[in-house]
Amino acid sequence: MMEPLTDRPLVAGVSVRETLATCCSYRTLKAWLPILGWLPRYKLTWLQMDLIAGATVGLTAVPQALAYAEVAGLPVQYGLYSAFMGGFIYCVLGTSKDITLGPTAIMSLLCASYIGGDPVYAVLLTFLCGVIQASMAVLRLGFLLDFISYPVIKGFTCAAAVTIGFGQLKNILGLRNIPQQFFLEVYYTFHNIPEARVGDVILGVSCLVFLVALTLMKRTLGPASDDLPVHRRAARGLVSGLATVRNALVVVAATCVAYSWELSGLHPFTITGQTSSGLPAFTVPSFSETTPNGTVISFSEIALDLGGGLAVIPLMGLLESIAIAKAFASQNDYRIDANQELFAIGLTNIMGSFVSAYPVTGSFGRTAVNSQSGVCTPAGGVVTGVIVLLSLAFLMPVFYYIPKASLAAVIICAVAPMADFSVVSELWRVRKLDLLPFLLTFLVSFWQVQYGIMGGVLVSGAMLLYGIARPRLKISDHDVLVMELDSGLSFPATEYLSRVIYREALMVSPPRSVVLDCHHVCSLDYTVVQELRDLLRQFQLRNVRLVFSGLSHSVLEVLLAADLPGLKHTESVEAALQALAELYFTEELNHVKLLQGR
Repeated sequence: MMEPLTDRPLVAGVSVRETLATCCSYRTLKAWLPILGWLPRYKLTWLQMDLIAGATVGLTAVPQALAYAEVAGLPVQYGLYSAFMGGFIYCVLGTSKDITLGPTAIMSLLCASYIGGDPVYAVLLTFLCGVIQASMAVLRLGFLLDFISYPVIKGFTCAAAVTIGFGQLKNILGLRNIPQQFFLEVYYTFHNIPEARVGDVILGVSCLVFLVALTLMKRTLGPASDDLPVHRRAARGLVSGLATVRNALVVVAATCVAYSWELSGLHPFTITGQTSSGLPAFTVPSFSETTPNGTVISFSEIALDLGGGLAVIPLMGLLESIAIAKAFASQNDYRIDANQELFAIGLTNIMGSFVSAYPVTGSFGRTAVNSQSGVCTPAGGVVTGVIVLLSLAFLMPVFYYIPKASLAAVIICAVAPMADFSVVSELWRVRKLDLLPFLLTFLVSFWQVQYGIMGGVLVSGAMLLYGIARPRLKISDHDVLVMELDSGLSFPATEYLSRVIYREALMVSPPRSVVLDCHHVCSLDYTVVQELRDLLRQFQLRNVRLVFSGLSHSVLEVLLAADLPGLKHTESVEAALQALAELYFTEELNHVKLLQGR
């Protein structure tokens, strides 16, 4: 019976009030501001650990930020501009205690291919990436990242490691005017080796040896134990501490060496040179640019120039950060909210664009340092951000003397673990076909990074669609044919299914009945229903049967609603075979009686 008309406004009013109450509840507020979940429980011991971890990461972040700005083709101060905002924003909005946001090797490489070394393009790209990422979070579009498969990710990261690492070889050798395009870079680097500067080579190689030595020493320390003597524990702690801040040590030592030579009037090293002093101005990013000759480049022209970067960079930034956050959440036994992570990264990039940052994401190396240092909450990122700000405020004149060879050594050691080619043997052993998107992404990324990623995604998508369009059919003969679908049935597979049924059952002489085992099928669309209608008609014309078995309730509802003529269904294959046997027995008996009657 219809409800009284006067009751409807009341019900609607209650519904609206309940909805508003849910949206404005403290639980919802905590979901959007995760800091409200851990801040009321904050302890003094947590503060101590967060200070230690934040300071340790800060000493790693400063030299890496300077180095990654070089990869992005920007002045070194832009690396520091990008390295502090993430700590403050993520402290309020993030759901991982370990992750640190800032410039990374991969994002720097991606940006370099779109911004052309132009800071205005870089800052505007940061703002647009942030808007796209935050919008994806609000619209719950994070599932799009699921379409980037593991082979594509590994192919890209391996290619990025090779590209970034080789791209720093020119700074180790002190070469200038080397093209950015990878293949030209390889050619001209080897072609210009006779022009290498001896000072840069000696310093760069020395920095590499020192970094590798400290890394290997830390790996050989083994697990800590309270049973060790005091002097051994102290030595172990010293080596571990030096290895953790090795990047800072190398850059400081190299800067002191370069400064001493500059004071003596000699210039054997290629140094960073002039940098902007002080903190960046907090200002709205420029949506246009005026070139030195007075030409104004409009926002639409900049957006066209950025092109595919507006899709590739936001997606890769989200993918890298969420993958790192999930890895460390699993390792340390807690869970993250992936959609909230999208929002935190998006807002970090939006706010970062107001302080001249280029796009940032989660850093695997600095996150590992943060976790190993015993960080307890995202507040450790605030300490890291303060250290970066102090460096900008007071140390920028010193950065003038940083040798580029030392920054190149830091980058090479940072990206070397990314070149994990053991994945090739794993893919070969597990599923050889997955080597196709890996190799395509890896090889094409040397030409254009964005084309490598898109090519890998397209190939992975084609492989996925092929599996949907060509489901495996297990055919067995029980006097009638039993066909078992090993996966779902959707419209791309209808033509293939019909072709197999025609070939195996309807085009033979005599035609044969078929039991279609559908216990793996969970949904049907209109195209499939129409194809099944035609198949049933063809079976009736040939006086044989098509019987469906194992239909789920939802699939059966669809078929019954379509009112298919001649539809027969049973709960199991055995029941279908028995029903067909009884039907044929009855038909044969009727045929015999008909002959006897004549």
